[in-house]
Amino acid sequence: MSQECSLTTSQSGDILCLHFSGSWTTRIKKCKRPDFKTLLSNNFTTLTYNTEALTEWDSRMLVELTRITEIAAQKSITIDEQGLPTGIQKLLKLTRKKVMAPPQDHNTHPGFFEWIGNHSISFFQSSLDMLLFTGKIWLSYLRFYTGRARFLKRDFSYFLYDCGPQALPIVTLIAFLVGFTLAFIGAVQLQMFGADIYVANLVGLTMTREMGAMMAAIIMAGRTGAAYAAQLGTMQVNEEIDALQTMGLNSFDFLVLPRMTAMVIMMPMLTVWADLMGILGGFFIGCLSLDISPILYYEQTIEAIHLNHFLVGIIKSVFFGYIVAFCGCLKGMNCGRSADAVGKATTSAVVTAIVFIVVADAIFTFFFNLIGI
Repeated sequence: MSQECSLTTSQSGDILCLHFSGSWTTRIKKCKRPDFKTLLSNNFTTLTYNTEALTEWDSRMLVELTRITEIAAQKSITIDEQGLPTGIQKLLKLTRKKVMAPPQDHNTHPGFFEWIGNHSISFFQSSLDMLLFTGKIWLSYLRFYTGRARFLKRDFSYFLYDCGPQALPIVTLIAFLVGFTLAFIGAVQLQMFGADIYVANLVGLTMTREMGAMMAAIIMAGRTGAAYAAQLGTMQVNEEIDALQTMGLNSFDFLVLPRMTAMVIMMPMLTVWADLMGILGGFFIGCLSLDISPILYYEQTIEAIHLNHFLVGIIKSVFFGYIVAFCGCLKGMNCGRSADAVGKATTSAVVTAIVFIVVADAIFTFFFNLIGI
C-alpha cells in the first residue's frame, strides 16, 4: 500500500479534473499541491474528482476538499462530486449545512400600534388555548362521572396529601403573620379612637372573607401550581405524555383530572385553616399588645363573624383552587420540548394564577356586596 499522497490535475475543455492518489491521512507528509487560486480561473466551468488511486483518507482530505470547494465557489465553478467516495460525499454534505440563525429584527422598537396588535393577537391565542383546555377538562370530568376515566388511585391520594398536609406548615406561617400584621396595623389606628376591641372584628372579617382564601391560593399557586407546570412540562420534554397516548390512555384523564380534583377538594380546607391561623395571629396582638382580655377578644370575634362570612371565603377558595390547578396544568400540557420551555411554563403558571386570583377576588367581592352578603 502506498504511503505517499499526490494530487494532480487534467483538463478536458472547460472541465478540470483533480486526481487524488495514495494515502491522504494526517500521518503522511504533505504533498505538493497546485495553486488552486490561479488554476481555478474563469476558463473552467466544472470541477470533477478522480479517486480511483486513493488508498485511504481521513479528516485531512476533508479539509483539503473544503478549501478547494470554497475557492471554486468564489470563482462560480460548478463542482461534480460523483468521483469521490460515498463517505466523503456525505461528510462534505454535512459540512455545508449551516445553522440557520433566527431572522434579525431590524426594528428593535416596534411602534405603538404594532405593539398593540402583537399583544392582541397573543391574548386572543391564549384565550383560545384556555377555552380549548376548559372544554377538555369538562369532557374529562364527564368521562369520570360516567366511569370511563382512567387514572391511578395512588396518584390521586398523593396529590391530596401534597395539596393538604404537606402545605399546612407554609400556610400556617403565612396566615398567622398576615393576621398578626393586620391586627398590628389596625390597632395603631383604632387606638386613636379608643376602639381597640374592634381589632377582633377587623382581623376576623378580613381573614374569613378575603385574606384567608387569597393568601392560601397565592401560596398554593407558587408551591403546587408551579410544581404541576414543571411536572407536566418535563413529561412533555421526555415524551412521556406521547407515550401515554400511544398506550391508549387519555392524558387529561390520567394527569390533569387527579391534580385538579385534589386541588379543588383541599383548597377550602386550607382556607378554613388559614382563617383560624390569621385570627390566632390577631389574638396574640390583641391580648399581648392591646391588653384585651382573651375572653373578651374571643366573644368579640364570635359576634363579628357569621356563617355567611365563612361561606364567602369557602366559595372563593373553591374557584381559587380551580384557577391554581388550571393554570399549572394548562402551562404544563402546552409546554415546549426544551428545558428553557419548562422554566418559562413554570413562571407563566405562577404569574397567570396570581393575576387570575386577584381578578376573581375583586369580581366576587363586588358581587357579594351587590347582593348584600
